[in-house]
Amino acid sequence: MSRTVHCSKLLRDAEGLIRAPYPGPLGQRIFENISQEAWKEWLTHQTMLINENRLSPLDAKTRSFLAAEMEKFLFGAGAMKPAGYVAPESD
Repeated sequence: MSRTVHCSKLLRDAEGLIRAPYPGPLGQRIFENISQEAWKEWLTHQTMLINENRLSPLDAKTRSFLAAEMEKFLFGAGAMKPAGYVAPESD
């Protein structure tokens, strides 16, 4: 049985996450307020940040950076693209 949330990112009702995708209070906030669709958008954005900035998820500074960007992306005005980022052309 799916659950519906009013997604803070998409600003509409959508299918909610099955469980908190991140630990702690931020993970609970995401679970309660973010849809599966918005979470997938974040994962795509996070992958781009990691690749374009050549980050290592094993590094504590990287994890802190990504957590801050995640909060901005999901709940704020949006996260910035890396400097010099050019989106791939779609066919």
